[in-house]
Amino acid sequence: MGTEIKLKGDKVIEQIPSIKDKALRINLNENIYGTFAEIGAGQETVRHFFRSGGSSGTIAKAMSAYDKDFSDAVYGIERDGRYVTEERLKKMLTLEGQIIEERLSREKHPTKLFFSYANTVATIDFAKQFKGHGWVGIRYQIEPDEAYNEIILHIRFKETDARLQQETLGILGVNLIYGAFYKYNDPKRLLRYLYDHLDKDQLEIDTINFSGPRFADVDNRLMSLQLVKNGMTDAVMFNPEGKNVLPAAVLYKKNLLAFRGSFRPVTNVNLDMYEKSLKMFLEENKVEKDNTLVVFEITLSNLRSDGEIDERDFMDRAELLCSLGQTVMISNFQEYYKVVEYFANYTKARMGLAMGVNNLVDIFDEKYYRHLSGGILEAFGKLFYRDMKVFLYPMLGDNGEIITSENLKVHPRMKELYKFFKFNGKVVDIVDYNPNILNVFSREVLKMISQGKTGWEPMLPSGVAEIIKEHHLFGYHPETELEQNNM
Repeated sequence: MGTEIKLKGDKVIEQIPSIKDKALRINLNENIYGTFAEIGAGQETVRHFFRSGGSSGTIAKAMSAYDKDFSDAVYGIERDGRYVTEERLKKMLTLEGQIIEERLSREKHPTKLFFSYANTVATIDFAKQFKGHGWVGIRYQIEPDEAYNEIILHIRFKETDARLQQETLGILGVNLIYGAFYKYNDPKRLLRYLYDHLDKDQLEIDTINFSGPRFADVDNRLMSLQLVKNGMTDAVMFNPEGKNVLPAAVLYKKNLLAFRGSFRPVTNVNLDMYEKSLKMFLEENKVEKDNTLVVFEITLSNLRSDGEIDERDFMDRAELLCSLGQTVMISNFQEYYKVVEYFANYTKARMGLAMGVNNLVDIFDEKYYRHLSGGILEAFGKLFYRDMKVFLYPMLGDNGEIITSENLKVHPRMKELYKFFKFNGKVVDIVDYNPNILNVFSREVLKMISQGKTGWEPMLPSGVAEIIKEHHLFGYHPETELEQNNM
């Protein structure tokens, strides 16, 4: 047999096994054995395993509990009457795992690696208004006597045809099962391989959580960052406990007040802006405190200050905001109007943006909207539609004067447009701000921390300096501080 020809200039191409090969490799492993429970889009994943051959040693059971009463009889009744939920998926994975453990004795099957794969999804509706979404997960072992690992993800379909969505779901399912067994040692790559033979236009993955002994060292927030970084979704969210949460669930029908910043680190100015704008927002018509969510948003375009995303730095910022009890969103939206558009997918309630004067002046710069057919007017139509308001925090001018919505300067061509929004109450000043902190800037604080200077602590909210020192965040090193003091 001739050897394979390699030509000068050939590039190494990563070989991606076909879906059939992936299913076959799992089928041919005599130890991998488990159940498939798929609700809502047919038996799309298990089909690949049946078709690829040798499946009798892999599939203990495959089921679709389509009928709600039937499904309730198997997995229990959902209190909120919703079936496409993480709760439901977890019940399915746990119960199916228990059944296989109960029915197959370990004495008879000492080498078997049990798994349960499940999905609960809603594909596109007849009116084609809702494209559909779902939860997909696997609970599995890597060693027969080891505790179970779990990978759970939430997907949104982007295709507008139910049959295509079903096929997409089946491919994703095979990728997940294959990745769980053969790529668990590298979760970042496992994440990327979920899109083997799929396109980003077919499917969005907006939440993922890894748990179990094999993923003990995985930071799920970092995995979330990968989702945004890899273009698998536009935004991910963490709750104040620092856990990944599904944006749709958190934002649904809420009044939203959003802050965008780099928060490197979060300063007293950020906190003052937050407290004062929230007070004003809660005084707005129809804004109930119990139904209001504040979101601190960090955009990836901010994280790319040096071209690469510094994951550690990003984690530090998210951690500080969460420690202050805030909900954090990481997005890849460069323009503000995209943030508002994104929120509008989930809520029709009131919305507010809190920002500094320099941010607002930036928004009125036409260069950001050249890619839109309607230019800046299209962007502003999306930004200020319905009840959107900007709560404006003042800033110090070069000569020490205070700049507010009354005396800020936008490009002469934009002057009348700005006046229109100002006159219609879409831009309102935060008036009871703390004038003593207007000279605090994140970037100055950051410089002081990294250079080991002292005196930056009082510029940050209480408790934040301690966290920075304790965890050595933002390049903080006690030894540089000592050197500075001894100089």
